[in-house]
Amino acid sequence: MSDAALQPGIVPRIRISTGPDGKQLVEVAGAWNLRSLAPVVSVLIEHLQACAADASWDLRAVTAMDHAGALILWRSWGRRRANHLVLLPEHEPMFARLEAMQQQETVNAVPFDWRASVAFVGGGILALASHLTAAVLLLGNVVLDAIELLRRPQRIPWREISANIYHIGAQALGITALVGFLVGVVLSYLTGEQLRNYGAEIFLVNLLGVSIIRELGPVLAAILIAGRSGSAMTAQLGVMRVTEELDAMQVMGIPHTVRLILPKMIALAIAMPLIILWTDAVALFGGMMAAEAQLGLDYQFFLNGLPEAVPLANLWLGLGKGVVFGLLIALVACHFGLRIEANTESLGQGTTSSVVTAITVVIVVDAVFAVMFSSVGVF
Repeated sequence: MSDAALQPGIVPRIRISTGPDGKQLVEVAGAWNLRSLAPVVSVLIEHLQACAADASWDLRAVTAMDHAGALILWRSWGRRRANHLVLLPEHEPMFARLEAMQQQETVNAVPFDWRASVAFVGGGILALASHLTAAVLLLGNVVLDAIELLRRPQRIPWREISANIYHIGAQALGITALVGFLVGVVLSYLTGEQLRNYGAEIFLVNLLGVSIIRELGPVLAAILIAGRSGSAMTAQLGVMRVTEELDAMQVMGIPHTVRLILPKMIALAIAMPLIILWTDAVALFGGMMAAEAQLGLDYQFFLNGLPEAVPLANLWLGLGKGVVFGLLIALVACHFGLRIEANTESLGQGTTSSVVTAITVVIVVDAVFAVMFSSVGVF
C-alpha cells in the first residue's frame, strides 16, 4: 500500500520490513476503527495474509482502534495473540477480551463422546421400560379392584362415575360437534371436487360414510378427549399430589384406584362411544350440507344411500374403538398423574407428557385395529 496516497494518522496502513533480528517486522499505523477500515479493508486483509506466522508486530503507531480493527488483526494471527507484539496500553484490554473469549470457546467445545450418546439412548429405553412397568402394574391393580367391586356392588362409586361421565361426555359435546362439522365439510368439498372430474359424485356418500364412521370419527373424538379430558385428569391427580391429598387418602386406607382411577376409566369407556356417535352424526351432517351445496346431492339421496354404502360392521368397529380408546386415555392420564412430584414444574411436564402419550397411543392402536380388521365392513 502506497503511503503517499494515505493520510497519516487517519487511514489504516501496514508496513512490512525486516527487523534487527532478521525476522519480518509488521508495523501497523493509522486509525483502525470501523469508519476508517471500510474503504480499504479488502486491501488490508491481503497484506495481513502475506505476513509471516512468526513475524513481530508493532502497534504503537495506531492512533485509534475499536473492536472491528482488533478483530481483523486477531483473525490474521490465527485467533491467538502474536508471539512478538508491542502495543499501546489503552489497546491491551480489547485483545485481552478476545483472548478470554477464545479460551472460553475452547473450554466449551466438548469433543464427541460416543459413550454419552449410548447413555442417552439407554436412559430413554430405561425410562420407557419404567413407564410401561408402572402402567402395567396400575392396570393390574385396577383389574383386581374391579373384580372386587363386582363381588360387592354396593361399594361401586356411582357418584364419581356419573360426575366423570358428565365432565368428560356432556361438556365435550360442543367442541366435538364444531370440529366434526368442519372436518365433514372440508372432506366433502375436497373429495367431491375430485369425484366430479370423473363423474362419480354419487360415490361421495360411500367415501364420507366409511371414512368418518370407521376412522375419522373415532380417532378425531379420541384425540379431542385426550387433549381436553386426559389433561384434566392428569392435572387433577397432580394437584392432589402437590396438596398431599393422595398421601392423606393412603393414610386413611382409601385406595387410589377405587376412588380416582377406576371411575375415570369406566366413565371414559361409557362416554367415548356416545361421543363418537355424536361426532359421526355431526360430521356426516356437515358433509351432507357441503355435498348438497357443491354437487347438488339432496339430503334424501344422501340419507337413503348411507345405510347401503356403509355396512353396519363399520359402526360397531368404530364404537369398539371408542371403548378401547377411552380405557387407554384414562389409563395413560392417571398413570402420568400419579407420577407427578410435589412441585409445579413436574405438574406442567406431566400434563404435557400425558397428552402427547395419549394421542400417540390412540394413533398406534388405531393402526393396529386397521390391520386386524382390514377385511371387516368392506364389500
